[in-house]
Amino acid sequence: MAVDSVLSSPLGPPACEKDAKALRFIEKMTRNADAVQENVLAEILKRNAETEYLRRYNLGGATDRETFKSKLPMVTYEDLQPQIQRIADGDRSPILSAHPVSEFLTSSGTSAGERKLMPTIKEELDRRQLLYSLLMPVMNLYVPGLDKGKGLYFLFVKSETRTPGGLLARPVLTSYYKSDHFKTRPYDPYMVYTSPNETILCADSYQSMYTQMLCGLVERAQVLRLGAVFASGLLRAIRFLQLNWQQLAEDIRTGSLNGKVLDPAIRDCIGRMLKPDPALAEFIVKECSRDNWEGIITRIWPNTKYLDVIVTGAMAQYIPTLDYYSGGLPLACTMYASSECYFGLNLNPMCQPSEVSYTIMPNMAYFEFMPHEPNSHESFRDSPPKLVDLVDVEVGKEYELVITTYAGLCRYRVGDILRVTGFHNAAPQFHFVRRKNVLLSIDSDKTDEAELQKAVENASELLREFNTSVVEYTSYADTKTIPGHYVIYWELLTKDLANSPSGDALDRCCLAMEESMNSVYRQCRVADNSIGPLEIRVVKSGTFEELMDYAISRGASINQYKVPRCVSFRPIMELLDSRVVSSHFSPAQPHWTPERRR
Repeated sequence: MAVDSVLSSPLGPPACEKDAKALRFIEKMTRNADAVQENVLAEILKRNAETEYLRRYNLGGATDRETFKSKLPMVTYEDLQPQIQRIADGDRSPILSAHPVSEFLTSSGTSAGERKLMPTIKEELDRRQLLYSLLMPVMNLYVPGLDKGKGLYFLFVKSETRTPGGLLARPVLTSYYKSDHFKTRPYDPYMVYTSPNETILCADSYQSMYTQMLCGLVERAQVLRLGAVFASGLLRAIRFLQLNWQQLAEDIRTGSLNGKVLDPAIRDCIGRMLKPDPALAEFIVKECSRDNWEGIITRIWPNTKYLDVIVTGAMAQYIPTLDYYSGGLPLACTMYASSECYFGLNLNPMCQPSEVSYTIMPNMAYFEFMPHEPNSHESFRDSPPKLVDLVDVEVGKEYELVITTYAGLCRYRVGDILRVTGFHNAAPQFHFVRRKNVLLSIDSDKTDEAELQKAVENASELLREFNTSVVEYTSYADTKTIPGHYVIYWELLTKDLANSPSGDALDRCCLAMEESMNSVYRQCRVADNSIGPLEIRVVKSGTFEELMDYAISRGASINQYKVPRCVSFRPIMELLDSRVVSSHFSPAQPHWTPERRR
C-alpha cells in the first residue's frame, strides 16, 4: 500500500510509513477524545485508589466521572504542599501516587518564593516521549525534505539537586535529556542534531553554548532549522555569537578547541570532528564583524527553513527581534507542555504566531476546564464552579486548565488561561492566553501580564518611525513615591543610531502605555490621583542578558528561564537601575470617563 494512501484525514499525506503510524494515532485519539478521557480517568482512579490522598475523599473504589467530580475538590500547589514536602523528606508511602515517585520536576513558577516541586513517576517519560514522537510527523506535512539535513537546537541541562529524602529535583527538560529516551534514542533522519549529546549534557552553560554554537557553525550548510525551547533562548544564542565569534572563528581556522572548554567528554567528541577550515573561519569573520546583524541567521545558515521556538504568551514580544535576525523566517510553535504534564501539539505549526493553537491529546492526563471570567472575583470555597470536560468546551470562551495526572495530581489548577479556537475531530484546540496572575498593583488597580504586554506593544508602535523596537522589558510597582507609580524597564534595538528615538517620543510612549491600561488603572490616575505618571527607564543593550546570567547563577534553569515581567527582588532592581541610560515619564493623564452601570 502506498504511504500516502494509508491515512485519510485532514492532516494530509504522511512523508513515510513511520509518520503514517503517528498521524493515525493522532486521528484515533482526537476522534475518540471523550472515550479516551473516560478511560484515562478510570485508570488513574483505579491504580491510585489506595493512596492516602484518594482515601481521604471516600471514593469507595469508584472510577466514574460523576463520583470523582462530586467528591474531589479543585486544588492549588499550596493545597498539596504538605503532602509534597513529606515525599521530598523521604516518606515512601503511597501519598499521592501508588507508583513510586521517581523524582521531582522543578517548575518555573514559584510558591512563596521557592520553585515548585512536581512529583513524577517513571512512566511519565514514556508519555513525554510519545508526544515528542508526534511532532516531526506533523511538521513533515508542511516542510518537506527535513531528512536531508540537521537541526541546530540550543538545548541545555541544569545540574540537579536532591531533596532531604534523596530524590532528584530538576527541570523537566533536564530529566528528559538525561534519560535513556534521549541519550540512546534510535537514529531518525528527521531528528538529527548538530549538537552531540556531550555538548547538551554539559551542566556548564558557557561550555555547552560555546560547543553547540561551534558545531552549528562547522555544519552550517546542513542546518535546515534552528531552535531552542523559548524564543528568548534562541536570542541568547545569537547574543552569544555576537560576543564570541572571534574565538569561534579562531577555533575553526586552527582546528583546535578553545582552552576555556574543559569538559573532557566534550573535548574528546569535538576533537574528533573539528578540522582546520580557514575558508569557513574567514566567512564567519566577514559576516560577524559587520555592524548590521539584520538577517544574520540566514546569512550564516542559508538553508534554514524555519525557527522552532515558543513565541506564544509572554514570548510573543520577541517576535520582532527574531524577525530582524532571521529575515522573517517562519516561527514554529510545536507543542504545549509544563512540569506538571505534557498537554498537546500544534497541528498547524507553520501558522502565524498569533494564530497558534494547541490540540490537547486526551491520552496524556484527564483534563477539565474552569470557565474564566477575566473580571470575576473568585470565592470557590463556598460555591465551587462547575468544571467542563475536554470535549464540552465552547469555541471563543476562555478557561483555566485543571488536570488529573497519573503521577497523582488530582483536579490541580495549572494556572494557564486558554481560549478555545476550534476542534480537530472531537478534540478542542486552544490558544494560550497567559498565566493567571496579577503583575502590578498600586491601589485598587490590578494589571496582569497580558495587559502589560499589550501596553508595551501599543507604545512600541511609536518607535517605528525611528526603526526601533523593544527587545526586552520588565516592570515593578514603585510604592516609594507618593503616589506610587509603574516603572517599566525597556531595552531597545535601534537599527540606525543616527535616528534614535527622541526624549519626547519616549515620553509619549509612557502615555501610550497608560492609555492601554484598564479602566481601573486610568480611574486611579485621573480621578483618584492614587497612581502617579508611568515611567519608562531605558537600559543599556545587554542588560537583560546580565539579568538572565544572574538568575542562572542563583539556580534558574537555562531551558525554563523566562524574563520576569515584574521584579521585586532588590539585587535585580539594583542591577537594572545601574544600567539605566535615560528615564521618561508620561507627560499627561490618560483618557478616562466614568463607566455607566447597567
